[in-house]
Amino acid sequence: GGSVKAGKMPEGEKMRQCKQEEEQQQKEEEREGLIEFYSSYQELFQFFCSNTTIHGAIRLVCSKKNKMKTAFWSVLFFLTFGLMYWQFGILYREYFSYPVNLNLNLNSDRLTFPAVTLCTLNPYRYSAIRKQLDRLDQITHQTLLDLYDYNMSLPRSDWSTLSTQRRSSRSLLHHVQRHPLRRQKRENLVNLPENSPSVDKNDWKIGFVLCSENNDCFHQAYSSGVDAVREWYSFHYINILAQVPDAKALDESDFENFIYSCRFNEATCDKANYTHFHHPLYGNCYTFNDNSSSLWTSSLPGINNGLSLVVRTEQNDFIPLLSTVTGARVMVHDQNEPAFMDDGGFNVRPGIETSISMRKEMTVRLGGSYSDCTEDGSDVPVQNLYSSRYTEQVCIRSCFQLNMVERCGCAYYFYPLPDGAEYCDYTKHRAWGYCYYKLLAEFKADVLGCFHKCRKPCKMTEYQLSAGYSRWPSAVSEDWVFYMLSQQNKYNITSKRNGVAKVNIFFEEWNYKTNGESPAFTVVTLLSQLGNQWSLWFGSSVLSVMELAELVLDFIAITFILAFRWFRSRQKLSPPAPPPNSQDNAAFQDEVPALSAPHRFTVEAVVTTLPSYNSLEPRGPSRDGEVGHE
Repeated sequence: GGSVKAGKMPEGEKMRQCKQEEEQQQKEEEREGLIEFYSSYQELFQFFCSNTTIHGAIRLVCSKKNKMKTAFWSVLFFLTFGLMYWQFGILYREYFSYPVNLNLNLNSDRLTFPAVTLCTLNPYRYSAIRKQLDRLDQITHQTLLDLYDYNMSLPRSDWSTLSTQRRSSRSLLHHVQRHPLRRQKRENLVNLPENSPSVDKNDWKIGFVLCSENNDCFHQAYSSGVDAVREWYSFHYINILAQVPDAKALDESDFENFIYSCRFNEATCDKANYTHFHHPLYGNCYTFNDNSSSLWTSSLPGINNGLSLVVRTEQNDFIPLLSTVTGARVMVHDQNEPAFMDDGGFNVRPGIETSISMRKEMTVRLGGSYSDCTEDGSDVPVQNLYSSRYTEQVCIRSCFQLNMVERCGCAYYFYPLPDGAEYCDYTKHRAWGYCYYKLLAEFKADVLGCFHKCRKPCKMTEYQLSAGYSRWPSAVSEDWVFYMLSQQNKYNITSKRNGVAKVNIFFEEWNYKTNGESPAFTVVTLLSQLGNQWSLWFGSSVLSVMELAELVLDFIAITFILAFRWFRSRQKLSPPAPPPNSQDNAAFQDEVPALSAPHRFTVEAVVTTLPSYNSLEPRGPSRDGEVGHE
């Protein structure tokens, strides 16, 4: 009996040891899969800190037996992380602010000569509206006589022909009386009593009255009587122009009587080098070098390699209440851009040679996120009413005109006419003046939003101008100069000194400046700066960043695995549902194996874990002797 007991002891221990080795091998096979998952967060972080290339992480493991060092390195490690990501935030904020670098380049090349517009500063008495203008002058003469006791001299006219125009004259007088020119007191704007010469005229404002359809009136006042009279006269003058159905009736070009001499690069100009248009206030205007098919180019700078003009500045048959200056108005602008004489033009003095030197300057802005500019105006919510390319001033004027048509029902005469609209005329639109001045006040205060809607173009060409003046012709040369003009141009000399002027326009230097923009913070720059910060705080590389990303992914994976195991264990620990009360024995039989399996596993576990009888016997060298003795 004793030998049997001794023979069974190693066999049971061997079976138990084999079973334990199989379980351990099974656990190792489960762990050595394609993706390694850690059993706990502690194991994950310990492996990361022991094997990562990030500086300082190994200290969290090596000093784990010293809690003070562990706490110190933990605080230092996470503080460094916080400072590094604070610097990251600064870099990202700078990147998404889209800064730019300004690049200045000087280019030397043949320069395309700009377009030059020259106006007579003499609103002409066009034949289509001559009689109405004469009638307006007569009314103005009487108005100034009543207000200021000033007897204005009128141009010679055939007043006998006015009797045949009684209907139009009565209509004009009726509308002028609806918008009278008045003087009002500065404090309370009380109307001045008639025949009050004892009142100091400096205590009064002068202006004209504008009323709406509902007879809501206001006084458009001016501090200067000259400005008030010119604005009042211009208001009625615009209404007269708007009554002409065909604008070509006002196109009365008189180039030879205005331009006496024209030369470019010492060559004479011809009619193919200019275009003509009419401006309501500046009269006949001529634009040189506006034909894109044959543009002038300058090979050399200097006064002899530019445009030279001799122009007539004597005003005959002019409108004195519209034009109060003598001379001409000139403007330099780029091709395919309208000439806004009010914005960029300046006057040429009679009897003076004006030499204008130019410097070309181009500006190229970055669009998109870098600046609020537009390439061609297609993304601007304002219709371009001009037959030219997009500019900021084109957009602003188009915006005002579109608002004018929408609010007042008609278009302002100074700007292009939109489709389906007509110009404002108080014979058809009685209250357009009231609407216009109210809208103009809103426009200047940017209530209409035109200045916000209209953005700068991304590409601009500007010309920096500087002017010099000298007397022309000189005292010793004026006799033969005027004699030659009278022979060639049939110039009747009435005022030698104020009759002509000379204009020279040329490039000052043979190079031009280009102001460009380039991104100051690109993606490459951002990555470089981020790498510098990472190396500064941790002395690591891109692979170290990948190690950190791997840590984050493993952390997320372990979280999901632990959550899944906890959920499955909760399901196993929950009691099974009782079998339903039915006669179906098959359903009940299916439950029996499921319930008996864990019961058998429990019994088997108990049996295998119980100690054997032989294990209770003492172990040692005497054990073999006992067996042999038996």
